[in-house]
Amino acid sequence: MAGLVAAARARELGAAPAVYEKGTRAGGSMLLSSGFVWRYRSVDIHLDQCPSADESLVRTIVEQFDDALDWLESTGVELLTRKTGNPLTTGARFDPKRLVAALARDIRLGETTSNPAILATGGFAARLASGREVLLRANPWSDGDGLDLAVGRGAATVGDMEEFYGRNMPDVDVLAEEDFVTASQLYAQYALVVDEEGREFLQAPVSWHESDVAQATARQPTRRAWYLLTEKALRQKIRERTVSDMAAAAKPVPAKQLPFPVPHSIVLGVPVRAAVTSTIGGLRIDERARVLDERGAPVDGLHAAGVDAGGWATGGWASGLGAALVFGRIAAESALDQAA
Repeated sequence: MAGLVAAARARELGAAPAVYEKGTRAGGSMLLSSGFVWRYRSVDIHLDQCPSADESLVRTIVEQFDDALDWLESTGVELLTRKTGNPLTTGARFDPKRLVAALARDIRLGETTSNPAILATGGFAARLASGREVLLRANPWSDGDGLDLAVGRGAATVGDMEEFYGRNMPDVDVLAEEDFVTASQLYAQYALVVDEEGREFLQAPVSWHESDVAQATARQPTRRAWYLLTEKALRQKIRERTVSDMAAAAKPVPAKQLPFPVPHSIVLGVPVRAAVTSTIGGLRIDERARVLDERGAPVDGLHAAGVDAGGWATGGWASGLGAALVFGRIAAESALDQAA
């Protein structure tokens, strides 16, 4: 999303950008998402949810997101709703395929460049998934090319490079792209979460976004866990679906057939595996999306947006699409100002 947004803004400002796309189609992992783009309602809320985030980047997202969302709509991207269903956030939802159709221009498929002005390669989710032996819930081309290029030019990184936003998914060997959203097991708040021997392992209450549960599962020896559910839990609703609906996608096991003893109230166990969607650590940038070195000085001619950049969600989770929208626009403006 960051690359498409940056290119669209650059065209609007009179430039003729080319988007180098390593993969076989435009859209990156955004195309595989639910299309929710949002920000936290205040800087304080964002920092409470992401306690190690860079306040200057957080403030930039919170203060510029609404204008950026209006701009996105002005490009022809239809917003399906202006609600997120979360009292902590504000934002909208779009159809990812329609966004690609509206913004994708001059895409050079299957190509890369050694001299980019803006890095928007989607972070290094594929590399992290392989290294951590977890499932990949993202496009397979985001393997850290942007990170490597920038670090090779002296860029600094920021945040925990092992931290990621992800989901617990059905216990399969490979996830199909069409299942990334629908098969997510997003109800840990209603479950007893245990390891493969039936022992609880979460060190803190489940967060609203449950990415912390996926990270905790990824730290288990097998990267797997079980969600144990009662009849009451199965009836709970998550947006338009029930927990029972979600669990059905993961081949639940009746309580009597589980490989460990469970409380009498448990009726089902759901086997899950950790999956990474996007990395949270990344390149150090400033509020103008300029890539910075260890001294805090800009790396000449290099900008980064989206999850190639770190610092805006460290210690928690914030909208990757929201950061891509805000810093994608800023990166285009900043790169053109520098070129002038």
